[in-house]
Amino acid sequence: MGRIHHIPPAAQRLMTTRAAYPAFVALQTRWSDNDEYGHMNNAAYYQLFDTAVSNWQQDNGLIIRGPNATRFVVVENGCKYHRETGYPHPLQIGLRIPHIGRSSVRFDLGLFQDDQDTPCATGFFAMVHVGDTGQSAPLPDPVRAIFQRLATPA
Repeated sequence: MGRIHHIPPAAQRLMTTRAAYPAFVALQTRWSDNDEYGHMNNAAYYQLFDTAVSNWQQDNGLIIRGPNATRFVVVENGCKYHRETGYPHPLQIGLRIPHIGRSSVRFDLGLFQDDQDTPCATGFFAMVHVGDTGQSAPLPDPVRAIFQRLATPA
């Protein structure tokens, strides 16, 4: 990738250092993550972000599958690419939550390679809690308390 000469203000807010993330999930890249150009395909970043959020939720006591699951649907996501990465690099995904709403939560994510202090990519996942009917439902207090662990100012 070429050098980034101008980073828009919205991207500057997302491009932060490791210190901005209160939690990390380690994930290993796979051979299939790379594309014909030898770097990680753009769709793989979203899979890694989604897996990191799911793993963090499970590691923190949220049931995300089965009859007692706390169900969320992703309503918006995005990714900003800062430099290449790919197989065979192990990665660390930084997580923070800048917003918890009545029924929604937004995760900001940073994808870090090796011991680098700045991310290869930054992204976000906005999710809405849904009840059994599939409609938006208020976050239960225990779920809100779990999300508070990652709450950071936007």
